[in-house]
Amino acid sequence: MARTPTTHDPFNAVAEPKRRRILEALGAEERSVNEIVKKLGWTQPMVSKHLGVLKQVGLVSERRVGRQRMYRVNAQRLRPIYDWVTPFERYWSENFDRLDEVLQELKKEK
Repeated sequence: MARTPTTHDPFNAVAEPKRRRILEALGAEERSVNEIVKKLGWTQPMVSKHLGVLKQVGLVSERRVGRQRMYRVNAQRLRPIYDWVTPFERYWSENFDRLDEVLQELKKEK
């Protein structure tokens, strides 16, 4: 079965570590390409290339301010990824809670 193109699926788009880094760099703020370049220490063409994919998938939105383009994360498009990851988060939280209980018992025994 062929893989869904990166430009159609948010899961495939964020499978690329550099794109995840760009999303992290944007966070809840709006930033220009130059601000992202400075924050990540990458070249402008690299950042622009990955922003283009993220924009095409809808994970970032673009707004023009004069000659500058400002980018912001579209958190709503990240929702399917969040929904998919949530059960795993519960799993790890429960395991860490149990580990904390075991560690507390071990401390009491000492």
